[in-house]
Amino acid sequence: MLKVRISEEIKAACPDYTVAVLTAVVHNSPYSEGLWNEINQLTDEYRKKYTVDSIKEMRTIQATREAYKKCGKDPSRYRPAAEALCRRILKGNELYKVDTVVDLVNAVSMESGFSIGAFDADKVQGDTITYGIGKEGEPYEGIGRGELNIQGLPVWRDAVGGFGTPTSDHERTKLSVDTTRLLVTINSYDGSTGLQDAVDYMTLLLVRYAAAKDIHCIVY
Repeated sequence: MLKVRISEEIKAACPDYTVAVLTAVVHNSPYSEGLWNEINQLTDEYRKKYTVDSIKEMRTIQATREAYKKCGKDPSRYRPAAEALCRRILKGNELYKVDTVVDLVNAVSMESGFSIGAFDADKVQGDTITYGIGKEGEPYEGIGRGELNIQGLPVWRDAVGGFGTPTSDHERTKLSVDTTRLLVTINSYDGSTGLQDAVDYMTLLLVRYAAAKDIHCIVY
């Protein structure tokens, strides 16, 4: 397991921050029909339960938005990924189809409201990852977004620099169909409530659709 460090600046801004860090060996694939049957069922249930207006009241999403404000970022301008996914569904669109592991991570994020980072562990540099707050001018290339201003955003860093925020993960560590070692961070800003449920659901989907093994998870 990587060493995980939560910086003092995050602890000061978000004293209830808790994270589940999960690693696994996976067999990724371009598409899983079984997974998408589950996602479509989950989507139908989700649309009956929430609206675009009510989703902000979801505890996990609300906590992430408040954390952004405390760290110095506008959550409506730099929308947390989980909220963006949920809004997309509630506007009548499907989740993005990327690959099986990314798709199932997005399903867990939508269901739980947690903004989840998913990375190719072989692309993470060094033996320690640290959660901090983005600095002015800090370089960061968001997946499909180009250069992203991460000043005031919570950010995971490795030996090279930032590689994950709750708004967008970095191109450098993104998953592909060739990924075999997975690193996941499930970020909660108001304690551990709901984290184990998200971990259990993630584990279920990983085993069922990505032949996952050697699954390990530690909550910090």
